[in-house]
Amino acid sequence: MEKGRLTMKKFLALLLSLAVAMGASPAILAAEEQVQPLPTWAYGVLADGYAMGLFGDELYTDHGKTITDEQLNKMTQVVADKLALLGVEQREADDAGLVLDTTRGGVLNALYQEAAAYAFPGVEEGPEAFMTEVGAIAGDGTGLNLDRPCTLLEGAAMANSLILNLYDQQNAGSLGLLWKAEGNSNTLYLLGSIHTDVNNTYPIHKQLRDIILNAEQVTFELDFNDQAQIAEFAAMQTYADGTTLADHISPELYQVVVETAAQMGMDEQTIAQYKAWALANSFSSLATMDETTSSNAMAIDMYVNAKAVNAGIAIDAVETYAFQGGIFDGLSPEYQEVYLASGLLMILDPDSMSQQTKDALTAVLGEEAFEPATQEALQEEVAQIGAMMDTWKSRDVESFDQIYDKDAILNSDDELNSKLFTDRDPGMIAYADEYLKREGSHTGLLVVGAGHMVGETGVVQGLKDLGYTVEVVPAP
Repeated sequence: MEKGRLTMKKFLALLLSLAVAMGASPAILAAEEQVQPLPTWAYGVLADGYAMGLFGDELYTDHGKTITDEQLNKMTQVVADKLALLGVEQREADDAGLVLDTTRGGVLNALYQEAAAYAFPGVEEGPEAFMTEVGAIAGDGTGLNLDRPCTLLEGAAMANSLILNLYDQQNAGSLGLLWKAEGNSNTLYLLGSIHTDVNNTYPIHKQLRDIILNAEQVTFELDFNDQAQIAEFAAMQTYADGTTLADHISPELYQVVVETAAQMGMDEQTIAQYKAWALANSFSSLATMDETTSSNAMAIDMYVNAKAVNAGIAIDAVETYAFQGGIFDGLSPEYQEVYLASGLLMILDPDSMSQQTKDALTAVLGEEAFEPATQEALQEEVAQIGAMMDTWKSRDVESFDQIYDKDAILNSDDELNSKLFTDRDPGMIAYADEYLKREGSHTGLLVVGAGHMVGETGVVQGLKDLGYTVEVVPAP
């Protein structure tokens, strides 16, 4: 193959690059205009509860309605799954006489029941005392009103507070790859993001939550709240010249795309509008999810954005959607086709795919795509993303460096690599330098892909070279 063309081997490295280099896709993170607006106090729970999958977008329309049995069951399952990860000693829960229904008391009992399976301090005191002690329920001055129907929002707040407070009690939660840069009386925290939600990313440790909420400004690769930019990016992902996807890839590969999209509930008319690179990004993202990915699949930078926006913190961005879209829009047609076929191979099961599908992918990727070694490498690459997330959760910068190996990525001849790093790291360093030069005393947070933080060309080393003090934030 000619130099610069995407091969299966290069795609495997690219998958890692994208997970820690490109901004996440926009999602619904903060409340929009409501007929009945959410109460002010509720905004503090939205990012964490949404990220953990306690609720979905229905909260914004149904928050004042009585919680349903289905919604309560979903919440208690999430609570059970999260508390099980803490490793607290199990106990035999005394749940005799507990009424489980959709009153405030019934919801309180249902959530308490999940905590009562473990020897948390004070859990033996019973539902009301324990849930009040850990801050999972509060009264309104007239009492706990346990007989009153429980709204969806109240139930979400109880479940969210229970998880966070018990994690805080156990000094648990994801720490994040976090550095602290200081100079000129200013402080800029540097959070290296991984643009996915795997290996039980949430909840986030209180230390990192506090750093987010105490920042005067949070800066991302992109401004996820700029609707005009998002609309521009959406337009970049579709063909505007009268052509469709069918005009840009082989007929056989096009048929595979249509059939795959149909399984996801998308019709051919819709899918044909999208460019190959846009679909490839989507398929590759799907491949990085696992059974722990919440129902909302909230990437880390999206979570931080929601947390900051809901707290009224100023938001800024280093790059624009048009700039990042241009990175992919400028790829050669041949590269885009292989990128798309590679993304499909990541999410399709070789053992169950039709011969027609296999032939279409082979025609683009070559015979090596279905060789045992390649299939094994694909699985290992997905596992590596999980391993990187584990280093993120434990703030193990050294292990992240070893897994990611940025130097090897920079030294390859893949046409995307220079666009992902070489052409972007300097701008991020310059932005951080400018922030640290501000007059006065300021504290900010910069959140960009972890791949941009590490390595000789990364933000951390770049700021050190400029004379700033940059250190990994000690774990609590």
